Amino acid sequence: MQFKAFLIFGAPGSGKGTQGRILGMVPGFVHVACGDVFRGLDLQSNLGRAFLQYSGRGELVPDDVTVDLWKNHINKIIAMGQYKPDMDVLVLDGIPRNLSQAKMLQSHLQVIKIFHLSCPKRDLLVERMQRRALSDNRLDDAKVEIIRARLQTYEDESRPVLDFYGVGRTVEIDATKYPYQVLRNMLQHIDTHPVPADNGIV
Repeated sequence: MQFKAFLIFGAPGSGKGTQGRILGMVPGFVHVACGDVFRGLDLQSNLGRAFLQYSGRGELVPDDVTVDLWKNHINKIIAMGQYKPDMDVLVLDGIPRNLSQAKMLQSHLQVIKIFHLSCPKRDLLVERMQRRALSDNRLDDAKVEIIRARLQTYEDESRPVLDFYGVGRTVEIDATKYPYQVLRNMLQHIDTHPVPADNGIV
């Protein structure tokens, strides 16, 4: 089956996780952040050590590993009743991160809209990621050279995903604004897609 999904897309530090977590608290939406799935791994496991190895160099985890982990996580939250595909809409950030992943997930996702959180001010992204590294103890975001490597990886590998899905489904959102303004702009476009009525509200 295909899972209905909104994609939150943008460079590291553009606010994908912040917006995804907020939307994920609304009945009818389920937020899945691929980075959080990876960071929840047992770091002593083979997959956990591989994640540290790649993220420590500012590189993406191999596509087959990423997609398999994502599929396993989706199956897990379905089994736990946290996500009901016939009623809920996924809010995804961090996946797909490149063209290969987009093609691998094409048979699994019905992408409704892509929210591109645009932030051309790269120094602002570096500053945001450094603050996040301190507050969340995320060592992979602490060093400037690692941050800039991740931003370059985004430009080289991730941005082409926008072309893959086409401009008709992509909504440009100014990520330099305050988080509530970003959220308001996204909600204006989400409002055009009605969420199923039976969404758990009593």
